[in-house]
Amino acid sequence: AVVSTQSGHYGRGWSQHICETVTKARSVASWVLSVFKTRNKDVMLTLYKSLVRSILEFNSPVWNPIKIGEIQAIDGVQKTFTSRISALKNDDYWKRLKELSFMSLQRRRERYIILQVWKILRGLSTNDIGMKFRETSRRGSTMAITSPPLKRCSQRNQSLYDGSFSELGARLWNVVPAEIKSLRTFQAFKEKLSQFLATFLD
Repeated sequence: AVVSTQSGHYGRGWSQHICETVTKARSVASWVLSVFKTRNKDVMLTLYKSLVRSILEFNSPVWNPIKIGEIQAIDGVQKTFTSRISALKNDDYWKRLKELSFMSLQRRRERYIILQVWKILRGLSTNDIGMKFRETSRRGSTMAITSPPLKRCSQRNQSLYDGSFSELGARLWNVVPAEIKSLRTFQAFKEKLSQFLATFLD
């Protein structure tokens, strides 16, 4: 299960996994760029989404990074790949994201976390870390943080806790508007959530 794996990882972190994931994605991206000579936008995006981004996002709610360097390293793969698109090669990264209607990979990971919380709320995924929801008249469904902060722990371990699925999932879920959280179908929720997240600058 996605969330149970996260809760057992305090003290170790995901740095090695993230490094290996970035290395693998960069290797595949280099292979794609060497084998496919076209730099046409549509072709490049198809290759990127299916072969590269899928590596960077596999099971990402579990290992969502908390270190700035790791966040930048992951997004660096997308930054480099999109810079090779002919029509966008003279644009900076943020302008490329806008032209492609892309989110940063950090924002996409936050989106995946919120989607996973919705599935738990609706009983489509197991709630094996005991997430607790309650309904309020103003904010709709809200989520309580069920795990206490780690006592007498190092700053590193506290940071791991702060970035864990149970902690970050609650904070992200609670900022989603009530009218979006109340949607009953996954596709409708996914579409409205994406529109809501697009209102924030990356």
